[in-house]
Order: sequence, then C-alpha cells, then structure tokens
Amino acid sequence: MTTTSHHKTPILLRAKGTPPASTSRGHTDTAIIEPMQPQIRIAAITDEYCADFATALDAMGETGMTGAELRMLWGKNIMSLSDDELSRARDLLSERKLEVMSIASLILKCVLPGGPAIDTRFQHDVFASKHTFDDQPRLAEHAFRIANFFGAKIVRVFSYWRTVEPEKCFDGVVEAMDWLCKAAAKENLIVGLENEHACNIATASETRKVLDVVSHDNLQVVWDPANCLISGENPFPEGYGQLPPSRIGHVHVKDCHVEDHKPVWGPVGTRFIDWKGQMAALKRDGYTGWVSLETHWPGPANNKFEASWISGWNLRGLASL
Repeated sequence: MTTTSHHKTPILLRAKGTPPASTSRGHTDTAIIEPMQPQIRIAAITDEYCADFATALDAMGETGMTGAELRMLWGKNIMSLSDDELSRARDLLSERKLEVMSIASLILKCVLPGGPAIDTRFQHDVFASKHTFDDQPRLAEHAFRIANFFGAKIVRVFSYWRTVEPEKCFDGVVEAMDWLCKAAAKENLIVGLENEHACNIATASETRKVLDVVSHDNLQVVWDPANCLISGENPFPEGYGQLPPSRIGHVHVKDCHVEDHKPVWGPVGTRFIDWKGQMAALKRDGYTGWVSLETHWPGPANNKFEASWISGWNLRGLASL
C-alpha cells in the first residue's frame, strides 16, 4: 500500500522548555489550558524519550502522563534487568506516582519452526534481546514475574516473524496464544497481542481472525493503527471497525505515512493516521485503558527526546478533545 503524505496541521508541536499555553503577550491563556485535560489516560514507552529512565519519567510527568510502559531501561531490555535494577526502576516510578500498565516484552518475536520463509522486507527490531522459539516459555514466565513486580496487568506479545505466507502460521500463532493465556490466567494477567507489521498478525483483519478462534477472556489486543497502515490496511475507521471494542486492552500511538511500502514517521497527529477520529471512537466505545506513545519519529535534527516531547504534547491534545 502506497499513500500520499497526508500531512496535517500539528496540534501543539511545542519545543522543550516552552511554557504551557504561553501567549506572545506574556500571560497564560486559560482558554487553551482548560481543554488540555486528557479524557483518556496517556502514557509512553519510556525509552522513546531516552535511555535514562529518570529523565524519561520526568519528561512524561511534565506532559501530564500518568502511566509508563516498560521496554528498555538504561539501554537494557526489561527482560534482562537484574533484581536490583528492577527495584530501582520501581522506586523511581513510585517517587513520580507513575503507574505501569504494560510490560512491552518481545515474546514470540522469533521464527516459528517449520514455517514458510521469512519475509525479508521488514526490519526485525529486537531491542537488545535475541531469543529463539525454545526460549519462549521461559521468557513468558519471566515476563509474568516482572509484570507482577510492577503491578502491571498486561504483558505484550507478538506472533512470530512475518513469513511470505503468514496464513500458514495461523495455527502456530493460535496454539501460542492458547498456552500463553492459560499461563497468564494463573497470574491474573492479560496477554496483549500487538498487531505488528513485521509479524504474522499485522492488520486488524488478521487480528480479528485470532480473536474469533481464541476465546480466552484474557487475550486482548494491543491496537497499533500505524502498524496496520504499514501492513496495507486503513486503520481507521475500517481497521478499528473490525475489532470488538471489549477486546482492545491497550493502544499504541505513533504516526506516519507510507512511501514505497516503507513508513515515514512524523509527529503524532500530523501524518496519515486519523488520530482525532480514533480517539473519539475509543471514547464513544467506552475504552477505559491507556493510549501509550511509541514515537518512532527521529525528531528535529534526529533529536529523539525532542521528538517524544513534541509528540507527547500532541497526544495530550488529542486525548483531551
């Protein structure tokens, strides 16, 4: 799927250090401040700001975020942290009164044995963690332990690296979801299946097929509209409309358009994804989870922190409409 750029007017696009809603006359415009109270809880994957955990948390708090999603801390994958490092992270979160809602694990980001050839068009992001199929039960057990340590309810999982014939991996994905959900249920946890363009379940229609077969209540979707777009399906309203709202447990927020089948990332709310419509639909459908920033945009002058600072404020604006 190739789209035109569809750039939109940015919602906020504030540089770091700009006073909230400061006008050129030097006074605070309360008409701008008042609507900026999120009606959906906002959060971020912390390493989208920077590797230093405390610095990322401080920026998130300044943006009005009340939740954190954990993937990489201090340059290490969450699954590789020592007990002392996990305790330090929990203390930093507690000091800032930030809640952890999801462990962004890389469970099932691996090759499904016996499957078709891997589709080499997609980059395989592993975030400092490489594991094989045989490692997955051990990783799941460890991820569940970490989730309970932080009080998180969701453990994010995937659907094996995408092959040239993803439909032939469907039974393997279903089998994995079944054993993961049974194991997670014993810990009172939710398995969050993310639709990921580099994995076998990438679009809303592919996700719906899994939900129709795997009936476990604790299998929910980590809905990622941008991943759906990259995979060739319009995420909103068509993609979202295929998903049962009651089974959307978490939402990832990033924005892009597609050129030659590759994503071109930009500030949230300024590219192809209809985030205004998507947020309105979530509120209409009674969504009670979080919308979590996963910036991906490298930012002005490749300043990743600035990219997330800008997109974080844009997310706050979108969640406040």
